[in-house]
Amino acid sequence: MLKQRVITALVLLAILLPALFYPGPLPFALVVLALMTAGAWEWGRMQGLAQGASIALAGACLLLCGLSWSLGWLERPLGALWVVGGGLWVLASAALLRAGVGAWARVPLALRLAGGVLALWLAWLAVAQAHRMGVNFLLSVLALVWAADIFAYAAGRTFGLKFTRNKLAPSISPGKSWEGAWGGMAGVLVLAAVWVFADRHSGAVSPSFYTLLLRQGVWFLVLAVVFMGTMSVVGDLIESLVKRSAGVKDSSALLPGHGGVLDRIDALLPTLPLAMMLSSFVLA
Repeated sequence: MLKQRVITALVLLAILLPALFYPGPLPFALVVLALMTAGAWEWGRMQGLAQGASIALAGACLLLCGLSWSLGWLERPLGALWVVGGGLWVLASAALLRAGVGAWARVPLALRLAGGVLALWLAWLAVAQAHRMGVNFLLSVLALVWAADIFAYAAGRTFGLKFTRNKLAPSISPGKSWEGAWGGMAGVLVLAAVWVFADRHSGAVSPSFYTLLLRQGVWFLVLAVVFMGTMSVVGDLIESLVKRSAGVKDSSALLPGHGGVLDRIDALLPTLPLAMMLSSFVLA
């Protein structure tokens, strides 16, 4: 299993890194588009669709992304879209987590399918625009999600249930503790401080997400980063809820040793559009 994980990770890096640092936006947008399309296929399978219907759902996601690309949305300011999309993520995820695993199957199938495709489309549009804002900006957003996950895992392993009696979401993800969540929040705050320091002393060509937020003051940066860290946990919990309802461990086996595409990007689905929403507030 470890060998598979390492090989898969190396292959993904060999594809993603050249696309990420390529001078133009086209290769990176195409690579991420392929991932989102695969994620749409996985989403269909988890909702009980047959293979053909799942492929059709992936095609719908591809078509939606391609249409917005052809309309020039990657270059346009989309502040209203980010506010609506980000708001829907917050409200819908709060309702779903409160309702629990059993409520997911009661959501109409058409709404579940449309919600998944729209979430993937919104994330693709956000990551493509973030890449155009600069590699430093995009990496700082991605690193926030990674830091939240790593610090939460480390804190959970070290301090889990030592200060609280209850798990974070026992019926959805039994392995998560409140101590882990607090550790993740501390981790993203440390990351933000280090990144701002590095920006100021490295002469970065483009601002990072954190440097951009700092234009509105330190407290805006702190609150925004904690909010983003929280929503990265929410993205992970939402996918766990859907997988538990579907009775599957992984979203698919597309990435040997890692599960599926959705297993790797679940925390990014809410955080990418929310990062663009917060950035639009600063740049407005």
